Amino acid sequence: MGSANHGSPNVGFANLGNNNLGIANLGNNNLGIANLGNNNIGIGLTGDNMIGIGALNSGIGNLGFGNSGNNNIGLFNSGNNNIGFFNSGDSNFGFFNSGDTNTGFGNAGFTNTGFGNAGSGNFGFGNAGNNNFGFGNSGFENMGVGNSGAYNTGSFNSGTLNTGDLNSGDFNTGWANSGDINTGGFHSGDLNTGFGSPVDQPVMNSGFGNIGTGNSGFNNSGDANSGFQNTNTGAFFIGHSGLLNSGGGQHVGISNSGTGFNTGLFNTGFNNTGIGNSATNAAFTTTSGVANSGDNSSGGFNAGNDQSGFFDG
Repeated sequence: MGSANHGSPNVGFANLGNNNLGIANLGNNNLGIANLGNNNIGIGLTGDNMIGIGALNSGIGNLGFGNSGNNNIGLFNSGNNNIGFFNSGDSNFGFFNSGDTNTGFGNAGFTNTGFGNAGSGNFGFGNAGNNNFGFGNSGFENMGVGNSGAYNTGSFNSGTLNTGDLNSGDFNTGWANSGDINTGGFHSGDLNTGFGSPVDQPVMNSGFGNIGTGNSGFNNSGDANSGFQNTNTGAFFIGHSGLLNSGGGQHVGISNSGTGFNTGLFNTGFNNTGIGNSATNAAFTTTSGVANSGDNSSGGFNAGNDQSGFFDG
C-alpha cells in the first residue's frame, strides 16, 4: 500500500523489503523512516532490533541513541548490556563506567558499587584495590579509609590484619604500630600492650615504655615486673612489684636493690622485710625491721646475727 514500495505488504513510500511501515525503509518489519535492517523502530537506524533516532546506534538491540554496542539502554554506550550513558564496559548501571558489571559512575574496574573505583569488587569510592569497603583503599579486603595493606579495619593501614589506624605492621590493634601483634599504640617491637615499646617480646608486656619481657606497668627494663621503673636482672619470670626496684630476685616495695626477695623499702641485702636492711640471709632465714645488717634479726640497727632489739652488735 503506497507508492514505490518493493516487497509485500509494505505501507508507506519507497520501502524495499517486507512488512515495513513508513518511508524508505530497507529491510523487513521496520517502523519509521530510512531504517536499514530488520525489526527497527525509529529513524535512520542501521542494524537490527533497534529503537532510536537517526543512524546513531550502530549496534544491535539498543534503546536510545549514540550506542555502538549491543542491548544498551541510554546514550553513547560503546559496551554491551549497559543502562545509562557513556559506558564503555559491559553490563554497567550508571555512567562513565569503563569496566564491567559496575553500579555507579566512573568505575574502571569490574563489579564495583560506587564511583571512581579502579579495582574490582569494591563498595565505595576511589578504591584501587579489590574487595574493599570504604574509600581510597589501594589494598584488598579492607574496610575503612586509605588502607594500602590487606584485611585491615580502620584507616591508612599499610600492614595486614590490623584493627585501627596508621599501622604499618601486622596483626595490630591500635594506632601507628610498626611492629607485629601489638595492642595499643606506637610500638616498634612485637607482642606489646600499651604505648611506645621498641623491643620484641617473647611474651606480651602490659603498659607502656617497657623494654623487658612480661611486664605490667611502665618504664620497666627487666623481666616479669609489675609497677614503675623496675630493673630486674634475675631469672625470667621472677620479677619485681613496686617502684624503682633493681637487682635479681623478686622484690616487693620501693627502691630495693638487693640480690633478691626483699619486701619493703630501701633494702640492699637478701630476703629482708622492712626498711633499709642489708643482711645477706641464708635460705629460709629472714631479717625484719629497720636498718639491720645482721642475718635472721628483727628490730632496728642490729649489726649482729640472730638479734632482736636495737643496736645489738
